[in-house]
Amino acid sequence: MVSPPGDHLTRLGQVGPFFHVHPGPRPDPEGFRPLRELYGEGRALSSYTAFVARRLGTDQTRVAASTAHLGLASRLWSVALASAALSGRVPDLDPSGVWWCPNPAGPLRLWLPEPRDLPAAEPAELAEALHATVLEANLRPLGAAVRELARVSWHTLHGNAASALVGGLRVLADARPDARATAVALAEDVLRRAPLADAGTVSPAPDGLALARHNCCLYYRVPGAGTCGDCVLRRRSGTAESLG
Repeated sequence: MVSPPGDHLTRLGQVGPFFHVHPGPRPDPEGFRPLRELYGEGRALSSYTAFVARRLGTDQTRVAASTAHLGLASRLWSVALASAALSGRVPDLDPSGVWWCPNPAGPLRLWLPEPRDLPAAEPAELAEALHATVLEANLRPLGAAVRELARVSWHTLHGNAASALVGGLRVLADARPDARATAVALAEDVLRRAPLADAGTVSPAPDGLALARHNCCLYYRVPGAGTCGDCVLRRRSGTAESLG
């Protein structure tokens, strides 16, 4: 029996909420829009950043924009990496074919109305496909839009992308130890590629990989928040303003 397109994606949500994506038709499409609109010239990114700011309780647009970028990067890396490590298939996450919806109670929702996989078979091809479908197709245009909206530096955005990938890897490796070696190898390959190669220092860890960022995501500016585990502020003296 031939599995329906995207059938392997339906099981990713078992790893955790950041890994969930709905493939194929859904009964509740209201509120979903193509990801490309989030990167476009309209008000979608501004509205979503304001939504994130309200959730964080901050009036700083740069902080909310960086957090929104980090959250979407986490969602996309988690879905793509888990699919590659568990099934050997990388979903096509072209922003015209991925639909999204804000979620007041958790990570934003993702939907693939017409799921399809990128052609890749060998490990190097899988890593290239991951890099292409997440970083090139999504995080580059998202980063450009975030910079235009809130003037967040590329250093911060590349650090966000690397941090999101390592974070997704660690959750996946903990939930599915059988896929840890494959997931680590794929993530290491992607992290060696530009522009993530300069985003931080990567080292082995029991739960996959550890990242020491060369920059800060700005989350520490949220009222009552501290620094993230991979933040440069934990290791470097100097003013936080110079690191944003």
